[in-house]
Amino acid sequence: MEIKPEKIDNLSPEKLRTVMKRSMEDISSIYEDMRGIVEDVKKNGNAVALKHYRKHKDDITPSDLEVTREEIDSAYRQITPEVVDCLKIAARNITRFHRAQLEREMWSIEVSDGILAGRITRAMDIVGCYVPGGTAAYPSSVLMTVLPAKVAGVGQIVAVTPPNKGMVANPATLVAADIAGCDRIFKVGGPWGVAGLAYGTETMPRVDKIVGPGNKYVTAAKMLVYGQVDIDSPAGPSEALILTDDTGDPELIAVDFLSQVEHDPDSAAVLVTISEEIAVKVCEIINREFDSLPRKEIFESSLTKHSYVLIAKDMQQATDFTNEYAAEHLQIMTSDPFITLNTIKHAGSIFMGPYAPVPVGDYASGTNHVLPTGQCARMFSGLSVDDFIKKPTFQYLSKKGLASLKDVVVTLAEAEGLPIHARAVQARFK
Repeated sequence: MEIKPEKIDNLSPEKLRTVMKRSMEDISSIYEDMRGIVEDVKKNGNAVALKHYRKHKDDITPSDLEVTREEIDSAYRQITPEVVDCLKIAARNITRFHRAQLEREMWSIEVSDGILAGRITRAMDIVGCYVPGGTAAYPSSVLMTVLPAKVAGVGQIVAVTPPNKGMVANPATLVAADIAGCDRIFKVGGPWGVAGLAYGTETMPRVDKIVGPGNKYVTAAKMLVYGQVDIDSPAGPSEALILTDDTGDPELIAVDFLSQVEHDPDSAAVLVTISEEIAVKVCEIINREFDSLPRKEIFESSLTKHSYVLIAKDMQQATDFTNEYAAEHLQIMTSDPFITLNTIKHAGSIFMGPYAPVPVGDYASGTNHVLPTGQCARMFSGLSVDDFIKKPTFQYLSKKGLASLKDVVVTLAEAEGLPIHARAVQARFK
């Protein structure tokens, strides 16, 4: 395997589409299978998950689906104090950053004489957080989903995560959920967990919104229950773009590039630079390091299918490409990243300067790592307090205020063929 730099100007339209598409998955092929599971859970509740997880525990009962306090206490004994301390530090930073997102609880303006209009903020009653589990566990994802909901003031926060054999949840996941203040945790994953949250079961409460990353089966299930509940943006495999001028450090760029493709075989990493010298050096380092990488098959798949080192003719072309790509993670490694930031329109989360690698945001700087992928950063933002808050509007009108709009409302209502709408206003002036 060998990665080589390419010039953006030399990319064919077809190749450019491939670069932009990266690993966006067509989940239509699994849609009907996921629909069947979702409908089954909606109709039969716990019985569906119990049947599915009998492979983990022959004598499984409904009580095995929910994590107990004893399991959480046991989890603390299974992980090192150092991990617990680091989770607490990360939680403090994440909480502090998300508290800064809180808006005024209420505001109002006088639209005109006698007409007062405004908006209030209200947290959701109950939300569900999906936490990947099974063979790979991500306690950081617990912090990233539960803590913003907690800061927003959500009444009850429920998490679901796939169990391992014996119906045992990952201990680090349980500790993270406890630190974050999660109210209930269920050992149910995949479409079974999503559907259980969306419709409720004999043991699982029905939630108002489901957030959190997952595989294509989880994504398909979330999209199927959308409308029954709200969801965050659809998520695909992780991706990052590094944007640099001629001042970037090839060694740092190369390790950052490789850290991104470490996620899974469908991860995507892209370097865009105006420096051919940097592009060549980065490729040389990656090719040199490849044979010594762990889990080489994952790196090879990602590097050959979805990762590119691209040379732009100037910074305008580089930033135009960056905005079109709309990366989940964007690293700006230019001489003045704050100036470059002014040219960026689309990205999930932005990492600036040589000392802000993506893993810092993945774990502990405070920003959220639940981010839009597959060009969805063009219209979605990363998870935040706003995802757990509703903003109803209100208005108060005096008789004088209503009188000033009476003719406008009556005329428009009658024009739309809604005479009783008009009457509702006219009735107040008899």
